[in-house]
Amino acid sequence: MPSSSPSPDRVRQLLDHYHDRFNRPAFVPDDPIGLVHAFSDPRDREIVGFWIAMLAWGRRATIIDKGHQLIEAMGGEPYRFITERGHCSATIIRELGDWKHRTFTFADTCYFIQWLRWYYRRHESLEDAFARHLSAKDPTIEPALRGFHELFFSLPDAPHRTRKHVATPARNSRCKRLCMFLRWMVRTDDRGVDFGQWRRIRPDQLCMPLDVHVERVGRSLGLLTRKQCDWRAVVELTDKLKEYDAEDPTRFDFALFGMGVEGISPDDWVQLG
Repeated sequence: MPSSSPSPDRVRQLLDHYHDRFNRPAFVPDDPIGLVHAFSDPRDREIVGFWIAMLAWGRRATIIDKGHQLIEAMGGEPYRFITERGHCSATIIRELGDWKHRTFTFADTCYFIQWLRWYYRRHESLEDAFARHLSAKDPTIEPALRGFHELFFSLPDAPHRTRKHVATPARNSRCKRLCMFLRWMVRTDDRGVDFGQWRRIRPDQLCMPLDVHVERVGRSLGLLTRKQCDWRAVVELTDKLKEYDAEDPTRFDFALFGMGVEGISPDDWVQLG
């Protein structure tokens, strides 16, 4: 880690350079978002994107493998499985009874299916579950995340154990997985990675998915100073990145995450200039 942070001009150069390097279709196959790209129906994308994002901790290869298993167990048609077959306990047990990922167990699977089925019987898109809580004046997606958490656990028999898989800023969580999912659904550009299929949330309202890679590189660039890795740190980092792109700050997720994963060092930074 460098002893002092680069200048703002140098940070801008680094962010733009590595954003351009990693925000490309070649990024997709080795990332969980690749599972979402397998679908053309927006509802399948929402379901797979949300579920896979909620599983996104640990090794990316393991997450992708578990995602493939989940999709296969749903017959390759997540929306149809949930809306047409998700009411049958025997079907869920037969198809998904043995599937799990780390602490995400069959009990969590059952509630995810139950809630998604309940929701899609009333709404066309998962977008409304977030956007309904957000106004045009809100600077970030915080109200959307808080409101979604309350809605998701509003069914009478929502298991307490499942709450650990769906975070909320109300608990000062960094909400990394939800921020990532919303980036997938909301951001739009000509790069072919994010989908941009939701239009009621603006890209400038998105917040950075703060994982260990993004945190480490963000600190080394002087973009993050808060000691705790929590929601306030997410807002600090996102606000700092808005100084470099006020309309689309989370595009730099590609730069910070990519630099972290590849272990790009200060010596590599020097070679850019």
